[in-house]
Amino acid sequence: EFADERAEVLAEAAALKKLATDFLHPEVGVTSTDGACFGRNYFNRASAPDVEDIELADERAAVLAEADALKKLAVDYLHPEVGVTSTDGACFGRNYFNRASAPDTED
Repeated sequence: EFADERAEVLAEAAALKKLATDFLHPEVGVTSTDGACFGRNYFNRASAPDVEDIELADERAAVLAEADALKKLAVDYLHPEVGVTSTDGACFGRNYFNRASAPDTED
């Protein structure tokens, strides 16, 4: 009776140790040898019919574009140190008043 109870407690402790190891090291991955785990997926096969409407796809694209724009605005707001980049030619004008060859003017 004592040996059976001891074996049960040790088995439970080993199972808890395995769960703790799996929790602390998720990079190890999951291994499975059960035959039911290797079933065929009928939804993602190449010959599966498309079930998405064009309207739904357009709406999804609009929502994702809006979310991308909001994310860009949030990053610009939270990180002002990033700065503004500009490639417009008008931004790189020449200052004719403070150049070294400008004639001196008296006030």
